[in-house]
Amino acid sequence: MLARRLIPCLDVADGAVVKGVRFRDHRVVGDVIELARRYAADGADELVFYDITASPERRRVGVAWVERVARELDIPFCVAGGIRSVADAEAVLAAGADKVSINSPALARPALVDELAARFGSQCVVVGIDVDAQADDHGTWRVVADSGKPEQASDSGRDLLAWVREVDARGAGEIVLNAIRNDGVRSGYAHMLLDAVRAATDLPLVASGGAGAVEHFGEVFERCGVDAALAASVFHAGEIRIGDLKRYLAARGIVVRP
Repeated sequence: MLARRLIPCLDVADGAVVKGVRFRDHRVVGDVIELARRYAADGADELVFYDITASPERRRVGVAWVERVARELDIPFCVAGGIRSVADAEAVLAAGADKVSINSPALARPALVDELAARFGSQCVVVGIDVDAQADDHGTWRVVADSGKPEQASDSGRDLLAWVREVDARGAGEIVLNAIRNDGVRSGYAHMLLDAVRAATDLPLVASGGAGAVEHFGEVFERCGVDAALAASVFHAGEIRIGDLKRYLAARGIVVRP
């Protein structure tokens, strides 16, 4: 069995790491480089950096801090933010990132997934999907676009499971499912959402949104069959240390990297 991965998430705005609740009211929680160093030393399996305002502001993630991060890390990391073309992705990967993640730009132009997979290989292409954790009146979930700036967020018009199947067919290598309603509230991951997505695709699936206790990680791995769990606030605050979390998961019988 493949080891389950633990992924700290660093939301970046104006060069600093920030964190909000349900994608709102962000506050600065630390320096990009300092946090990256800490997580690598603590045993994170990889890191993901989201330039959360890049897509709403119609710009590409800045590569200067990506280069700085790459010089510091010896673990894989993924970068997201306003990547709209092969050239954009090439710049980020050339700066040292191991993967790129696309979200709203893929919703606007789905062929972007195909283009990136063809140029760099599926293993480099992550599709982030933001969704309200509550189904609509028809029992379906809708994908949200431009969620990095809540005042610009909108219903993409896409059904979650249909979109999951489409990006799978187009060559995505991994999906990160962001449950907006669970984000930052620390009540646990959105199991129903994750179960539905897990049934719709065999792609590696990363759970995001809701971690507040070590038990939440154990539950999402055991109940939802996800390949990785992403979290931010509990790691940033030092309330859960990755080494301690790995020991807890291993004792629960969940395979993790040392």
